[in-house]
Parts: sequence; C-alpha cells; structure tokens
Amino acid sequence: MSVPIEDYALIGDCETAALVSKNGSIDWLCFPRFDSPSCFAALLGAGDNGFWSLSPSGENVRVTRRYRNDTLILETEFQTETGAAVLIDFMPLRDGTSDLMRIVEGKSGTVAFDMELNLRFDYGRTVPWVTHGEDGGITAIAGPDRLTLNCAVPLEGRGLSTVGSFQVAAGESQIFTLTWSPSHMPQPAQRQVEYALPDTEEFWLSFAAACPKVGQWTEQVKRSLITLKALTYMPTGGIIAAATTSLPEKIGGPRNWDYRYCWLRDATLTLLALMKLGYYEEASAWRKWLLRAVAGAPAQMQIMYGVAGERNLLEWQVPWLSGYEGSTPVRIGNAAAEQVQLDVYGEVADAMLQARKGGLPPHHRERELAAAILPFLEKIWVEPDEGIWEVRGQRQHFTYSKVMAWVAFDRAVQIAEADGEPEAAARWRTLADHIHAEVCEKAFDPELGCFTQAYGSKAMDASLLQLGMVGFIPPDDPRYVATVEAIERKLLRDDLLLRYETQEVDDGLPPGEGAFLACSFWLVDALGMIGRRDDALRLFERLLNICNDVGLLAEEYDPAARRMLGNFPQAFSHIGLINSALNLARLEGPADQRSA
Repeated sequence: MSVPIEDYALIGDCETAALVSKNGSIDWLCFPRFDSPSCFAALLGAGDNGFWSLSPSGENVRVTRRYRNDTLILETEFQTETGAAVLIDFMPLRDGTSDLMRIVEGKSGTVAFDMELNLRFDYGRTVPWVTHGEDGGITAIAGPDRLTLNCAVPLEGRGLSTVGSFQVAAGESQIFTLTWSPSHMPQPAQRQVEYALPDTEEFWLSFAAACPKVGQWTEQVKRSLITLKALTYMPTGGIIAAATTSLPEKIGGPRNWDYRYCWLRDATLTLLALMKLGYYEEASAWRKWLLRAVAGAPAQMQIMYGVAGERNLLEWQVPWLSGYEGSTPVRIGNAAAEQVQLDVYGEVADAMLQARKGGLPPHHRERELAAAILPFLEKIWVEPDEGIWEVRGQRQHFTYSKVMAWVAFDRAVQIAEADGEPEAAARWRTLADHIHAEVCEKAFDPELGCFTQAYGSKAMDASLLQLGMVGFIPPDDPRYVATVEAIERKLLRDDLLLRYETQEVDDGLPPGEGAFLACSFWLVDALGMIGRRDDALRLFERLLNICNDVGLLAEEYDPAARRMLGNFPQAFSHIGLINSALNLARLEGPADQRSA
C-alpha cells in the first residue's frame, strides 16, 4: 500500500480531512474531527487497515490531476486504452451531515472502474458490522460510529471488504457519497451532489477571491492559503499543524509524531500571514482560540492543545499498525504537550502585539493574560527547557527559548506604553534588558563569531535565524550576519536547511531526519533581511519546486532521495511559503513588521 507522501492530495470540510493518492485511493480519513480515530489508515499500515479505492480496471493508465481553480475540489483524470474519465473528490462543508463525495465522469470512450471499500474504525483495527440497503449502498457500524455509502453501483461483500465494478461512457457519471453519523442517532438525510458540489465550489472560490496579488507568486500563495484554511477547525478557529500522524522524519526511524493539534509556536507567523493577506476574520478566530486555549494558571500553560483547546493529549502507540514504510512506532497523542518550552510565552505576547499592529481591535482578556503570565515567566525564564524542537533528551538553556522570553517582555513593554502604563513598561524593560545582556554573553561564541544553539554549545540551530526577525538584534548587526552564514555552512544540504545536526546533538532519539522546510523559508527571509536578495530569490524558487503537483508541502524533504518526509500537508511549511512570498514581494513584509 506504500505510496510516496508527495503523491497524496488533500480534501476536507474544515473539520476533518482525507488524503487521496494519485491512483484514486483514500488512505487516511478521521471522522468526525481531525483528531478522531481514523476509519481509513492504510497510509500507516496495509490495506487491511482501511482504504477506499476508485480506479480504472485495466493497466497502462496515465494519470493527471489538479485542484479545480482556487478550490479544494480534486480532479484526477485517468486516460486508458479505451477512453478517459475524471474522478472528482471533495468534502462539502457540513450542513447537518459529514460527507465525502466522489463522482466518476466519463470524458471519452468507455472506461471500466473497480471500487473497493475497506472500512476499519479505531485506527485500522475494528471491523464494522455491514448491512446492505434495500435501494443500494451499505451501512457500517462499530460502537459509536456509523458510515453509510450511497451509490447506484451494485455492491457485494468480498472477504471483509465491499467491492463493485462499473463502466462510464462519455457524458455518463456515477456518484458515491460516504456519510458519517453517530450510530445511536437516526440516519441523516442524504445530501444531493447537484447542490453540494456548486456550494462547495462557491465557498472556496469566495475564500480565495479575497487574496490580494503577491507579485509573481500569487497562485502559490493562494494554494497555501487554501491549505491553511483546510487545516482550520472551523467551529473553534484552531489551526492544526498537519492532517496526519506518524509520517516519518526518517524512513524506518522512530521520529514519528502526531501533528493533528494546534501549536502555540505557530501563533505569530500564522497571524501575520492571515493579516497581511487581509483575512481578518480567520486571524480573529485564531486569536480567540489562542486566548481560550491558554486560559488558566500560567504554570499549566502548554505548547499545544486540541482543536477546541483540549489539554489532555496523552501519547500512546498503536501496535497493530506497521507504520509508513515500516516506520514505527505509530503514535496517537503527543507527549510534548507536557514539556516546558519557554518560547511559547513569547509567541503569545508577540501574537497579541502583532494582532494590534495588524489592525485587530484589542481583546479584553489580553491585559488579564499578561498580568498572570508575565510574573510567572519572570520566575522561570532562568530555567532550562526542551526548546522549540521538543527534544526528548536533557533540558538545556536553549538560545531561542531565552530570546523568546525576551520577546515576551519586550512586547509587554510596547503594549504597556500604548495603554498608558509607564510603571509596568519600565519594569518589563528592565527585565528584557537583563535577558538580552545574558543571551549576548552566554549564547554568543567569540571563537565561532556567532550565536549557537544553547549556552556553552558549539552546535548551530536554524531557530537562530529568528534573532533578527523578532527584533532581538538588528538584521545588519555583524553578529546576526555571521550567525546566518554559520547556519548556511553547517546546516545546508542541497540548498535546504536542517533544524540542527541530529548526529551532533543528543535530542534523546537516534540521529537522522530530512531538511525542515519551514526553516528553509526562514533562511529565505533572513537572506533578504541581510541584503542578499538574489540568494533569497534563488532559495525561494528552489522551495517552490519542491511542492508536489497540486502545490502541497510536507514537513520535511530528503534531498538525497528527493522525496517528502514528515506529516502532510504541513501548515508550518505553507505559512513559511506565504510569509516568504510577502517578504519578497512587499516593501514591508511580515519579517519587517515583526522585527521593527
């Protein structure tokens, strides 16, 4: 069942999402939410773990695919020896039902198709009880879940799968609708595709139409923006890091994590991307999610939360899934939610300031949040932590963590000054200056002539690129320029950037991972800020060429094997693409605003 990560496309309804391969197989889908147990998990195992295939019966099939203009409606065209047909996959926004719709349309000649539906609830483990309806279709129930497939194609059971065969000639079509519903509730009414398809198209076209021109990269920015919207849980405004869990950062290795949650570290860059493109409704919803999620005792603030702000993200391993290309373990939940990462306090403070600067009205809870968090951070910023990369080794005094603690107090100063609170501003400025001096003393290596990953370390870290972007030091400061150049020397692989050298840093895991695409976009921004625009443009074009045929990016890329790695599609990668395009296309991009 193994398919290259880049051979998948995303469809979704802004509450969950599915991955569709080039051969017409849906190998990953969780109902009813992004973080619910999957009903198709072949992506992380085998066919017995669930998939839904619609593909031509014969061999020698040529495949092309695309998203319908500025939408999340996927069109996969199959050219066979007997004709051509297109498979249209989409998920309409919910209107009382949760649906996945597939339409097979004949374009020329006649094409024979095979359909196989292998439903497995509970991450590929539970075989449901399947019954056939009187007017066609099936209903599958296991515990709380029910899936209903409605179609006109005759279906039959084969082993523990449901199969069917049919033909489409030019002008003919077959429609398949898979609907999730709670098993204890009445069967929902079937939605009609003749209304659902144009409504879905109109929703995405209307969303994309608000995107302004971003130089020569407008279409790539639109696709990344649509992807970001697709990864947004619409009921709450939370934006998940990726639609998947446990796609490996190294094939066959254990660096496999569940990314179906919302990270605070993405907050500021996400806000800037949305606001700079004029999407204030989405930016406001994200800020509201953020303020609700972090509400409570400062000592209990987490680095990530569930899509509705859930805190319990208990990590466990799935023994019955063999992993993507044998990459185990498959993990559900994420233990990093329990880590100490000082940078999140800076992210929250910066997000609040950038929201104001971007035009969002002040939120009444900002002052309450600052009054609780800042005194707590004043006590703990001196402690080591697990850092932005969530290492599972020993805690360290990571440079980026200390810099983001400085950001928290620096932004508090700016907010206090704007609110007419000079005493608070003076208090936080004194502390910010103290942190700044310590970082410059302990994180700068005179022998190397640059900042390093942690106090007393010789290792480089891509997060150091943020020092100039968050305003810790000016971009033209020789220390920052030297740091950027040192990162290039140590971490570039085929013009793409590693987070850090895993073989030199004990992060609690075996070494080895791909180039981190978000960090590569950070390098684009850093090169532009230090005056190397031509280098920034070349690297940006290199990154655009890594996008798959429908414009999607994973978390990482293996330059040697020339394939994507990590969870997919990755919000952080697409946020990086949007912000880098804005930084290159505008006089004041997100990096300029944040570093001011």
